[in-house]
Amino acid sequence: MNIDQRIALLRDEMRREHLGAFIFPTSDPHLGEYTTDHWKGREWISGFDGSAGTAVVTMKSAALWTDSRYFIAAEQQLRGTEYQLMKLKVDGTPTIAEWLGCELADMSDREVGIDGMVNAANSVKQLEADLRQQGGITLRTNFDPLERIWRDRPAIPADKVVVQPLEFAGEPAHEKLARIRKALREDHADGILISALDDIAWTLNLRGTDVHCNPVFVSYLLLSSTDATLYVNPDKLTSQVVDYLKAEGVGVKPYEQVVKGLKDYFEYNILLDADEVNYTLYQAVSRQIVERESPVKRMKAIKNEKEIAGFRSAMLKDGIAMVKFLKWLKPAVEAGGQTEVTIDRKLTALRAEQPLFRDISFDTIAGYEAHGAIVHYEASEASAATLEPRGLLLLDSGAQYQDGTTDITRTIALGPLTDEQRRVYTLVLKGHIDLQLLHFPDGASGTQLDAIARRPLWQAGLNYLHGTGHGVGSYLSVHEGPHQIRMEWKPTPLRAGMTVTDEPGIYLENRFGVRIENTLLIVPAEETELGRFLAFEPLTLCPIDTAPIMPELLSAEETAWLNDYHQRVYDTLSRHLTADESDWLREACQPI
Repeated sequence: MNIDQRIALLRDEMRREHLGAFIFPTSDPHLGEYTTDHWKGREWISGFDGSAGTAVVTMKSAALWTDSRYFIAAEQQLRGTEYQLMKLKVDGTPTIAEWLGCELADMSDREVGIDGMVNAANSVKQLEADLRQQGGITLRTNFDPLERIWRDRPAIPADKVVVQPLEFAGEPAHEKLARIRKALREDHADGILISALDDIAWTLNLRGTDVHCNPVFVSYLLLSSTDATLYVNPDKLTSQVVDYLKAEGVGVKPYEQVVKGLKDYFEYNILLDADEVNYTLYQAVSRQIVERESPVKRMKAIKNEKEIAGFRSAMLKDGIAMVKFLKWLKPAVEAGGQTEVTIDRKLTALRAEQPLFRDISFDTIAGYEAHGAIVHYEASEASAATLEPRGLLLLDSGAQYQDGTTDITRTIALGPLTDEQRRVYTLVLKGHIDLQLLHFPDGASGTQLDAIARRPLWQAGLNYLHGTGHGVGSYLSVHEGPHQIRMEWKPTPLRAGMTVTDEPGIYLENRFGVRIENTLLIVPAEETELGRFLAFEPLTLCPIDTAPIMPELLSAEETAWLNDYHQRVYDTLSRHLTADESDWLREACQPI
């Protein structure tokens, strides 16, 4: 069934329900970045498979909103369909409500449908207000047309849940529950509904395989001042996990009973993060709601000693795999026959040889030359470019080890480069280094630091529209909040123990892209009479390609940082490599 046929089926249902439009977000009932196949409704109805976007279909038109990471990919994937691409944060792009105001202006059915189970409470409330301003358009939230028209819809996964050992988790679940309840009391709340899957996995020291690349499992966790209940498909739990949960003070009920659980909730009030709890569950609560950010996110963001040790172990293993891969890469390209897909398979195979490897942490982005300019490009057998011994390869990849999650980008010269490529590469490297050189006050936000990485690029009239950095989970989601380093205001304070990436980049459409990324640990720096300062320690252990560098563009401080970093990479990794691999690494880490 093609996209036009799917839209036709949808419009039949809209006609029966007297709806003028229907909105499909990327999210699932848990509002995570990645979803199980069961909830990939936006992808099914539009054909666009990026990790961010919203599709809207009316009786006469269709449009898809997405951000700059996917402009090029979306244009390609939407070609030949009714969908008009709406580029977020680009002047002239209407909001969804504004667009619907125009599209529904002359229509008799002026009610818009949206599934309240897969949209955040705050998002729905804001959309209701925005649509009212467009001539009184109303919103319906209790209808999912996909239940009728998606005839081969995948089932919700029923894979088994496993316990994350304390040697990696570092803190028992019952102690985490006690900390959460203490934080709730400070917010004058009696309980909380935790719906974010990575928050549940972290809190209970459990992991699963329900979501691609993310070791989480579909569930809800409802806490009161005295009880904890995990709403989950009971078939997912072994007797060992049931006994474990009971020992940690957690009861179990079927996943689909969470609405009843909220209606039966007995405390005076409950804390709900309206950006994380879906609208349907928000509306099911009969008690007083305390609207706050969930305290779990900030707890999870600050890693304990065992988690930090796990990160170091995972980065060591990942560095070994990356060195083996990089040593292999250029000779393999020169021999011919390598594509963006084949090198991805090679790297994944090398990672899989490492102890405690469980999966990749996201789909690899291997973009050669022009494909490197597509920020979140994913090669397929049909689209994969053949690599040649010239130009730039952008390689963004990562792994899930049971002791830690990795995320690394290297842009690699496969042979001769243009002066423009070398200049852009060096400017991106300058921004990457300058952020890691920074000392900053304890509690500063990532927004206040973001311009440091962009300064060398801005000075040259260059910019990128994605964030500079995101948190990384401890054998959890590779994109972890609430802290970020980005232009948009994100007030979450940065604290020692947080992990965050450093990944500036430049993307020149139809030419090439450059991105360089390390995962960092925030550590104490110094304490002065004016306060406590923090710094960044790179956790990632992998050489940065020096072949594209224009040394004259680097400052003495930047050059010293790069040489010191490479010395650390060599000293740490070389003892775990063969003699040939160690010799290759020594050459790759030569001072400039």
